[in-house]
Amino acid sequence: MSPIMQQFREIETCIECSAYKHIQIPEVFYYAQKAVLHPTGPLFDQESQTLKPRCVRALKRIFILCDHDRDGALSDAELNDFQVKCFNAPLQPSEIVGVKRVVQDKLVEGVNERGLTLTGFLFLHALFIEKGRLETTWTVLRKFGYNNDIKLSDDLIPYSSFKRAPDQSAELTNEAIEFLRGVYELFDNDLDNNLRPIEIEDVFSTAPENPWNDVPYKDAAEKTALGGLSLDAFLSEWALMTLLDPACSLENLIYIGYPGDTSSAICVTKRRRLDRKKQQSERNIYQCFVFGPANAGKSTLMNSFLGRPYSDSYSPTADERYAVNVVELPGGIKKYLVMREIPEDGVAKLLSNKESLAACDIAVFVHDSSDESSWKRATELLVDVAGHGEDNGYELPCLIVAAKDDLDSFPMAIQDSTRVSQDMGIEAPIPISSKLSDFNNIFRRIVNAAEHPHLSIPETEAGRSRKQYYRLINRSLMFVSVGAAVAIVGLAAYRVYAARKTASS
Repeated sequence: MSPIMQQFREIETCIECSAYKHIQIPEVFYYAQKAVLHPTGPLFDQESQTLKPRCVRALKRIFILCDHDRDGALSDAELNDFQVKCFNAPLQPSEIVGVKRVVQDKLVEGVNERGLTLTGFLFLHALFIEKGRLETTWTVLRKFGYNNDIKLSDDLIPYSSFKRAPDQSAELTNEAIEFLRGVYELFDNDLDNNLRPIEIEDVFSTAPENPWNDVPYKDAAEKTALGGLSLDAFLSEWALMTLLDPACSLENLIYIGYPGDTSSAICVTKRRRLDRKKQQSERNIYQCFVFGPANAGKSTLMNSFLGRPYSDSYSPTADERYAVNVVELPGGIKKYLVMREIPEDGVAKLLSNKESLAACDIAVFVHDSSDESSWKRATELLVDVAGHGEDNGYELPCLIVAAKDDLDSFPMAIQDSTRVSQDMGIEAPIPISSKLSDFNNIFRRIVNAAEHPHLSIPETEAGRSRKQYYRLINRSLMFVSVGAAVAIVGLAAYRVYAARKTASS
């Protein structure tokens, strides 16, 4: 078996036994149990003989949590506290000296004058695993809330704190934002308001992985000239993650050291339906769906939002994508705007879900102002989306964007756009030219429209007919009610009159 175990490192144990002669039967069950309760696979790479990255990240977080004075080393007192927390037994001074000597003999940088360093802490756990004492590392991980995937257990995430209706959304609280500002300043080593990619990796070095390495977060925020993130872009990424996946956001806040009660990190907004009734929205994050036919300029608009240079080359968008940035309003007020691009062939699938528009604050319909067919398709999409909102109770403000304003408009463009705007009761198309960097304050106008959710709501012909029908029904019911009331009053008066007449006779 030895050559096979050398070739296939994932085989942890080989044991000879005999049920007939009762040879090593208890050992078989012991190692079977150990393989389930204290598996090697998640912790240790047998090929490279090193701790696995996710295990290193978890142990680094545990080290930081136990390093109370934040001096980069575990003192004797901190080591003792760690031992008591994990194993319910203190270390004797001689045992602490022995642990540090073992580390220092093998790894000089594992111990310094302040105590056991992170490098030494990781080495110690690798040593335990190599010697078959996996239960030691697993006990530590589980005491700090990790499961077999070396992620925080579900019972540590207060999911109930962000339960919400379809038209509610999650946002970071002021406490969480202040914490993240502190994190940014801590990791922006050169204080240049530019968190470089390597510094972003450091931020998430105590999480199982960097959540922003994959879609929809990857490349969703504006990059600096050096390829990093400004503070606004850093907070924008967090705003996007909280909006789309509050559980993931809260989990990562815990991983990077959010102090205190985690239920205070995320809040749930009021329902959009109530905002429309109040005729005002006070959200900090607005989500805008971007619709339009192919080659209308949707992606170019999104790229411009992220400060990316204009490109003449056309690359069709196959999948939905997100862009998030800060929009500054008059008075220095900042709001986060999340733009979600919906490819033309993805609209039908989106609208097949009755609640698909519930999470949307405003929709934008982009068309190529030089192409009549692009305009017609954009208006068709507008009618489809507006009708879907009317049918399911999720009406929302809509704006039309006439892109490529640097080109000549198609004939009858002004007349057609005026007619559609007036018929549907929304603002006339907003002309922009990404090529000329003339955006006509489009992003601020999007946020302004989202802040007043009772305005700019398109009305389809079917929706108008339905409203007229309901008005007619209500009017009829009112007349019936008034008639019934008059009849009741008349009957009562007649009974009084009849009673008096009887009494007088």
